[in-house]
Amino acid sequence: MNGTIVFAQLLNGLQYGVLLFLLAAGLTLVFGIMSFVNLAHGSLYMMGAYFAASAFQFTGSFGLAVLAAMGGSLLLGLALEFIAVARLYRRDHLDHVLATFGLVLFFNELVRIVWGSQPVFLQVPEFLGGAIDIAGFTYPAYRFAIIVVGLLVAIGSWLLINKTRVGMLIRAGAVNPAMVAALGVNIRLLNAMLFAVGAMLAGLAGAMAGPILSVQSGMGESVLITTLVVIVIGGIGSVTGAFYAALIVGIVDTMGRVFLPFMLRQVTERSFADAAGPALASMLVYLLMAVVLAWRPQGLFPANR
Repeated sequence: MNGTIVFAQLLNGLQYGVLLFLLAAGLTLVFGIMSFVNLAHGSLYMMGAYFAASAFQFTGSFGLAVLAAMGGSLLLGLALEFIAVARLYRRDHLDHVLATFGLVLFFNELVRIVWGSQPVFLQVPEFLGGAIDIAGFTYPAYRFAIIVVGLLVAIGSWLLINKTRVGMLIRAGAVNPAMVAALGVNIRLLNAMLFAVGAMLAGLAGAMAGPILSVQSGMGESVLITTLVVIVIGGIGSVTGAFYAALIVGIVDTMGRVFLPFMLRQVTERSFADAAGPALASMLVYLLMAVVLAWRPQGLFPANR
């Protein structure tokens, strides 16, 4: 065990965290501001990955593949909001869960029909296929690019929410939508835009994750659960909270999976440590969420309203 391994896993945790943030940013706004429980958010992430893979196979350009994922997910989000979601805003959360769970099943079967049941692979772009030097340590250039993209989206999201008129309307609509509507603001259009932007960020996350994960049906379910943990820890409705919580969860999960088995080997038999370590590591983020809920139920970084 040396400093190089620790630094490498910190970067991996940071990279995983910013991917979680791309998903959590849209989900926390939809859940916190529109009070809509969208279990299909992971499916939008999956569809973004498939859009990117198809565009890359057709054009050979990773940049166009990312644009296709973002554009396709944006249009898909708008269509979903118009066809299904807008009719559910006034219903209770159980109806939200049942309807969006049905959408999850629909999209999983849709990708099996269109792309088949076998995983689809999206190649790392050639110009990011190497490694970069960070203070004498080499790290995959593509994974570092994911970190940069995630940080840029975080900055852009903060500026949008806190420094623009649209962000002001979003924050006001979260507190008193009836009053905002009475002032002449089209709340339905604002909600549709918010839902579509969240879908676009989920599609971007899918496109960025495609080259390091296999693109396959159902890939959005597991990451959705972790994303829900992120928004609970960070504070529902808080983009800033989603960012910090995503980094915390990403680092805790990555470091736990790497170092917990090693630590257990120091006090138990190797076979037991290798079997129990990964299982215990997978529980760490949920234990963290339980501690946060017991200590600070509103989350670590709740939205300021």
